[in-house]
Amino acid sequence: MRLRLLQMFVQVVRTGSFVAAARACHATQSTVSKALHQLEEEVGAVLVDRSTSPVRVTAAGEVVLAHALAMLEHAQQMRDAVAQLQGLQRGVLRLGLPPLGSASLFAPLFVTYRARYPQVDIELVEQGSHRLEALLVQGDIELAATLLPVPAALQAQFVMESRLVAVLAADHPLAERAEIALAELAETPFIFYEAGFALNAQLLDACRAQGFTPREATHSAQVDFVVALVAAGYGVAFLPELMVPQYRQRQTRFVPLAPAQGTWWRLALAWPRQRTLSAAAQAWLTLAQEALPARQVLKL
Repeated sequence: MRLRLLQMFVQVVRTGSFVAAARACHATQSTVSKALHQLEEEVGAVLVDRSTSPVRVTAAGEVVLAHALAMLEHAQQMRDAVAQLQGLQRGVLRLGLPPLGSASLFAPLFVTYRARYPQVDIELVEQGSHRLEALLVQGDIELAATLLPVPAALQAQFVMESRLVAVLAADHPLAERAEIALAELAETPFIFYEAGFALNAQLLDACRAQGFTPREATHSAQVDFVVALVAAGYGVAFLPELMVPQYRQRQTRFVPLAPAQGTWWRLALAWPRQRTLSAAAQAWLTLAQEALPARQVLKL
């Protein structure tokens, strides 16, 4: 039984859609459909109910899914073990990075990592922290940058912390302040990031701790678009201070949040607690420890 068939079946179950599974597998929808038919012929049972949307796994599919996940995990462990024996002469690093802060922090590490380990391929997934944590638990990626604290199923290596700044239109009444308390923004609509971003929940909790629930203007996964909405006067957004140099423009102002619960952005590299990291992932952690402490780390 080919692992590729199992990978496609797992993605169909996880996404509930042949179209989404095809995107995740970098294949066409017809290829995924044929793969699932072939797998069903091999096991002699229907694995998903195609009449529902999203598609639902059958009882037989549940059995196959459990074995498929175990087989895929064992296959990855085998590849990791071989890579370790080869001393990173070959290998794959399955890495997840969030849109916020990654350009400033991790882009230089890619260059150094490639120079040290030219035969190691980096498979990069870019999502919000919550989505990356789910991918870690599922085994789709091995290592990811995410916000602290991490779920109990993960362990983490601290990277850095940066205070959060409010991104305001230049004509906002608070735009020229040296510092702002979150509560002072209670009447300004909040522009949040998409649902997979851990910063959303952190900000909501911080606002509630200061006695209000913010009005949500909209959501977006594109930082450039979020800043453009602020410049147009649509609301307030938030960024870690280390990203400010990338987005300075005449139409916006960046005002630090007054120190309080939830007003700091704390980033870490995380991985599943029950899994042994590959040599490629261990090398990335080592490089991060070497390179990132030299950067400014802000303290409360």
